[in-house]
Amino acid sequence: MRLRSLLFAPADSARKVEKALGAGADAVILDLEDSVAPTAKAAAREQAVAALRGRPDVLVVRINPRGSAPYLADLAAVVPARPAAILLPKCTGPADLLMLAGQIDVLEAAAGIPPGAVGVLLLATETAQSLRDMDYAGVSPRLRALCFGAEDLSADLGIGPRHPGGGFAAPVAAARDRLLIAAAAAGVAAIDTPFPDPRDPAGLGLETAAAAADGFSGKLCIHPGQLEAVTAAFTPPPERVAWAREVVRLLDGSGAGVAVLDGRMIDIAHLKLARRVLATARDEPSGDRP
Repeated sequence: MRLRSLLFAPADSARKVEKALGAGADAVILDLEDSVAPTAKAAAREQAVAALRGRPDVLVVRINPRGSAPYLADLAAVVPARPAAILLPKCTGPADLLMLAGQIDVLEAAAGIPPGAVGVLLLATETAQSLRDMDYAGVSPRLRALCFGAEDLSADLGIGPRHPGGGFAAPVAAARDRLLIAAAAAGVAAIDTPFPDPRDPAGLGLETAAAAADGFSGKLCIHPGQLEAVTAAFTPPPERVAWAREVVRLLDGSGAGVAVLDGRMIDIAHLKLARRVLATARDEPSGDRP
């Protein structure tokens, strides 16, 4: 599953889920957390399971945070329906991932699902506490991506996430940088925070272009109208794909540590980058990272 554009849809609204599934996102996130009222959690859970019977390959389920009352009920209901991944909000560190991965192990075995079929995405910067330990490398092979959450973090810090003239507030920007580094260290994708105003395509374009340039692999979306710009920003252009293919041809399996391409030296670092480019390109086989 590609992770360029991920569109949220409240799990308790069949109409919005159906619309999201037809909007062209790489993945649709069925939300059981923020967009669902406490009194509607059980019904939303049932509707999420029903939706998973149709397109589990593109469906991710955002469950409620670890330690909340609905957390275990969410997992027990959703994992047997085999979503592509579970999105854990308010992740406080590697211990949360380790616990979640172990619980999914048990539920997969009980449901007869092949081990490791259900991936995990983490919203890894939603609280100040979550920034204390972001060493997710080697914790679980289920981990597919670390997701940047600016809005919840800024609320926890008591500030606005963005300056009036654009750009993130200093502590939010610092958390963004840490997430990019943590994702690279863990060998997984980094997914950018949602852009909050669907009526501002120019602002979305600027923020998305900056995210792609900084190394994010994709972006969370809150409206179908955001998908086209987001998907395009995280899809490498043909000339970049051609460069990556040539780097792989020259270095992969050749035994050479260096080569020359277009008059410039390339080495193993370029090979790693080339594989990542091909992994995000259309109609290319998967590489080292999603």
